[in-house]
Order: sequence, then C-alpha cells, then structure tokens
Amino acid sequence: MKGGGRSKSETKKAEPRLSVKKGAAAAKAGKKTKKEKLVKDPNKPKRPASAFFVFMEEFRKQYKEKHPNNKSVSVVGKAGGDKWKSLSEAEKAPYVAKAEKRKVEYEKNMKAYNKKQAEGTKDAEEEEESEKSLSEVNDQDDDDDGSEEEDDDE
Repeated sequence: MKGGGRSKSETKKAEPRLSVKKGAAAAKAGKKTKKEKLVKDPNKPKRPASAFFVFMEEFRKQYKEKHPNNKSVSVVGKAGGDKWKSLSEAEKAPYVAKAEKRKVEYEKNMKAYNKKQAEGTKDAEEEEESEKSLSEVNDQDDDDDGSEEEDDDE
C-alpha cells in the first residue's frame, strides 16, 4: 500500500467542494460581502433597549454594589438572566413600560431622521444638477475665452 496517497475516487469526490465560488454564491443569495458593507450613518438614532436590557442596566449597578471585586461580565449576565427569569409579569411591568416609552421615542426620532434623509437626497440631486449646469456654462466660457486669446495673438 502507498503511504499518504488518495485513491482516484476520493480525489474526485473532494474536487467539487474545492471548486465552489464564494463570490458567485453570495451574489446569487443576495448577501453582501464584507467589502460591500455600507458605512453606518453616525446620525441615525440607535434602536431602543428591550425590557430585559432596561432591567440589566439597573441590575448591573446593584450587582456591582454587592460584588465590588467581580470583574467578569459573563457572571453578571448570567446572574441577571436568572433573576429576570424568576421575576413575575408584575415585577417586569415597570421595565416593559420603560422599554415601550423608549420605543415610541425611537420611532419618533426615526421618522424625523428619515424625513431629513429624504430631504438630503433631494438637495444632493439639485446640487449635482446645478454643478453640472455651472460646469457646462464654464466650459462654454472657456471656449469663448480661447477664441479671444487666439484673436489677441494674431
């Protein structure tokens, strides 16, 4: 028996897996690759925290007071998750209310943001058109100037 070699049937089976084109597959699936990822707008409002995360904000402070030497984030998260699960619906209600309030505020901010974005695209299109028309006018002026210079040289 030969050492380390593959049989012909094993290599034929492996070849189709090796010839997969990731770029074409990603394009067909409609997914964007890392290079095509859009830059996030820093002015866009952040999504609101869920009721659990509103609870965790408060719970972290309490946990830090009780356990000042704890440096592990995962321990705090697990303790918070366990506490959240043990809460009744009535105990969760204030956190749910705060989360709803933040969600309403977020939706209001998003409407204003989207309105600004729509106005911004219109303004950008108008500026582009005006720049084009200005450059066309300048090109015509340049042609006229060039003919005058030729007259001056003669």
